[in-house]
Amino acid sequence: MTSNAPAPRHAPPPAPHGQAYRIVQGGARVLSAGGLGVDAYVHANLADQYDAVSASISQGDLFRIEAGVAALAGLLVLVWWRTISDAFAWLVAGGGLALLLVYAYVDVGKLGPIPNMYDPSWFDDKRLVVVAQGVTLVMSTFLLISHTRRSRRIVTDVG
Repeated sequence: MTSNAPAPRHAPPPAPHGQAYRIVQGGARVLSAGGLGVDAYVHANLADQYDAVSASISQGDLFRIEAGVAALAGLLVLVWWRTISDAFAWLVAGGGLALLLVYAYVDVGKLGPIPNMYDPSWFDDKRLVVVAQGVTLVMSTFLLISHTRRSRRIVTDVG
């Protein structure tokens, strides 16, 4: 007994991204890393000014930690093109921006070892960090979406 059904076709492997897409993705990486670099620089530069704001840990120490984590995230985004690097960059920028905005508008008070970092004043370095973290969020979101779309395309094309 023969069947008239066509033989199953295997989808070709996904086409590699074109040069234009790789250039856009590279630009997004540079902008994301640049935003993280600005974040790291500003926090490292301001850290000693905030050493007096202290509980078990000073706000200056928290700024130094933020500077180190942002620098690491920026480096990873540039040299290790993986979803985890882009997610880490997104979390660093998003977490830093969220904390900056909370402490600018809400007097949270002291939280365990974290000092009261309420600071409603806006100055140039603070505005610069908001822009840098915002740029990093947008660029790392693009990078994460492009990873997800590529992964989904590979699964549907090969599967």
